Amino acid sequence: MSAFSRILVASSLALMLGVTGCASKRLTTGSVPQHLRKPVATMNQTELAQATDYWQARYEQRPKDKTTGLQFATALRMTNRNEQALAVMQKVAIYHPEDRQVLGAYGKALAGAGQLKKALETIQRAQTPDNPDWKLHSAEGAIYDQIGNPKKARLEYRKALQLKPGEPSVLSNLGMSYLLEGDLRAAETYLKQAIARPGADSRVRQNLALVIGLQGRFKEAETVAAGELPPSEAQANVAFLR
Repeated sequence: MSAFSRILVASSLALMLGVTGCASKRLTTGSVPQHLRKPVATMNQTELAQATDYWQARYEQRPKDKTTGLQFATALRMTNRNEQALAVMQKVAIYHPEDRQVLGAYGKALAGAGQLKKALETIQRAQTPDNPDWKLHSAEGAIYDQIGNPKKARLEYRKALQLKPGEPSVLSNLGMSYLLEGDLRAAETYLKQAIARPGADSRVRQNLALVIGLQGRFKEAETVAAGELPPSEAQANVAFLR
């Protein structure tokens, strides 16, 4: 695989790292506007911008509130504002130093900001052998893939799948792990399994389109990408791969 393709794959894997955790949860209800209650991972750019503004206002009023901090950091990560997301999570972790959910989100924020070694240590500290969290296993696997240890990465993904069989985000990360090593057939197999599962979001579909496009099957890649993208955008993505 070319260096350029590896950059594309690493970027897609990093996106899945963000989605695996808090981003897949529903926004807290109550006073939250109706149109912002959908899962953050399924929001379009306009909705993400609105969600970010909403949680920022809440965070400025209640900086010690755990839920507010987690939601704000998630929205920031989903809009690629990784350094700001990390700053928010650093503050949340100060107020909630032993909270497992906070530690997990802090680790993902560290990974999003490129601090992979510290991210790995933080996520491992959040994990508990007597009550393991599949999301943390998947996040740990994504970090191992980014630091070049696919064997350990896949071990973590399989631990996650034992706890959450058929989870599309984990299957997608597993597929991207094989893609990083240039095993396109294995990557396609796992990504097709992922896209067939309930709950698979657009990022899984775009990862599959990437794998197919890298094999030179551009028309098929465009068809896959067009499942959720406007035709012009799907065509542009495939043209970029060409």
